[in-house]
Amino acid sequence: MATSWLGIKSSGSLAPVRSQPKDSCRGLSHRAPSFEGFEPSSPGSSRAKKANRKTNTAHERELQRALRGVGLRFQTHRVDLPGKPDIVFPREKLAVFCDGDFWHGRHWLQLRRALLRRANAAYWVAKIGANRARDVRIGRALRREGWAVIRVWETDIRQDSESVASALHRRLESLRRRPEERGRAAQALSARTAAAALRMPLVR
Repeated sequence: MATSWLGIKSSGSLAPVRSQPKDSCRGLSHRAPSFEGFEPSSPGSSRAKKANRKTNTAHERELQRALRGVGLRFQTHRVDLPGKPDIVFPREKLAVFCDGDFWHGRHWLQLRRALLRRANAAYWVAKIGANRARDVRIGRALRREGWAVIRVWETDIRQDSESVASALHRRLESLRRRPEERGRAAQALSARTAAAALRMPLVR
């Protein structure tokens, strides 16, 4: 199962899209580009980078409120899971990441072209590219452990957090039905096998 990027995009559908110096998650260690040798393009950009939060961002909290609004309960920032997902539904084994548009490279081709025209272009292109590659590795690691993974874009949460919460609710309902469907399929197979055995001639 591929990682899904959940967004209220122009198509209006669930759509697939698409390092840190050290990642404490199992097997995900990766060296990110270094800022050594680069100078901030302005005091404002330096302050903005330092103020960037890794957890409990504004759009993350907004989605959490919307999820509670539809009656969902969840965990946050599970350090025992690859990538420390922002929102976790343990019963359904669904991990949700709330990705910032800039830091995770939304509309990457356009963003990359814009970065190439800015100060410290070599660093920023490598940095965002490494973040995107890391997202893919985290998704693979979680799926190997049996988790479903959804990534939600910051702008989509800000534009309509209730629609994003509703889409996640539907995905959870789908995941809850899976064990029941597997159980019914196993029962049907068992019944067919038993019926076939009754029709088999005795071997003397």
